[in-house]
Amino acid sequence: MNAPSPAPPIAPCFTLVIPAYNESAWLPQLLDSVDAARARYRGGAGAIEVVVGNNASTDATAEIATARGCRVAFVEKRAIAAARNGGAAIARGEILCFIDADSRIHPDTFNAIDDVMRSGRAVVGSTGVHPDRWSPGIFFTWLLAVPLVWLLRMDAGVMFCRRADFEAIGGYDEQMLYAEDIRVLVDLKRLGRARGQKFVRAKGVLAITSTRKYDKHGDWHYLTVMPRIGFWMLIDKNRWAHFAHKYWYEDR
Repeated sequence: MNAPSPAPPIAPCFTLVIPAYNESAWLPQLLDSVDAARARYRGGAGAIEVVVGNNASTDATAEIATARGCRVAFVEKRAIAAARNGGAAIARGEILCFIDADSRIHPDTFNAIDDVMRSGRAVVGSTGVHPDRWSPGIFFTWLLAVPLVWLLRMDAGVMFCRRADFEAIGGYDEQMLYAEDIRVLVDLKRLGRARGQKFVRAKGVLAITSTRKYDKHGDWHYLTVMPRIGFWMLIDKNRWAHFAHKYWYEDR
């Protein structure tokens, strides 16, 4: 008598994509928080896969990801948009979720995202985010940003959407060295408008992001440096491009 064939593996419902360049110091704490959220998910931990978009790291990022059970997409083009797209390209989940490697997620993240996506109201959403420490400079920066975030109906933290919709808009724009996350939100919101769908925040599951930029450049730097950067954008695009590359890609 022949033994029955093993059941095929169940396709995951969610794929969490983590773009990562030399994130060996931060990735473990994020994966710890992901493990807690997978364990809390009412659909079972097996419904969630984790993909690390390893963006030409020269440290142990890929080895850590593999040892922790993540799938790894090796992306040579040094652009965070490319790392996000590379991770999404090998995803098997119906719902794509994206989070930066220097973050931690809430234990109920996947339950909250599940509720939002099952409602049918959302084409895209996010959990929101708060910093891992506060100071007067960080507080006032946040205070200025929050009204803009709410007015534009955008947010950070864990961004999520259906994989089919992500593919329909062509994913992240890999020509953009920064603000690619804002662009993809705009594109997805435009796609959903015709269907009566919109941006929806997942309530009560704020992610935590590191303040490493503030640690390195000062707690007031967004308020003292960024206005000058905006001026450079208008009069000297080369100087702005040099700053953008140094600030976002050569900072570690």
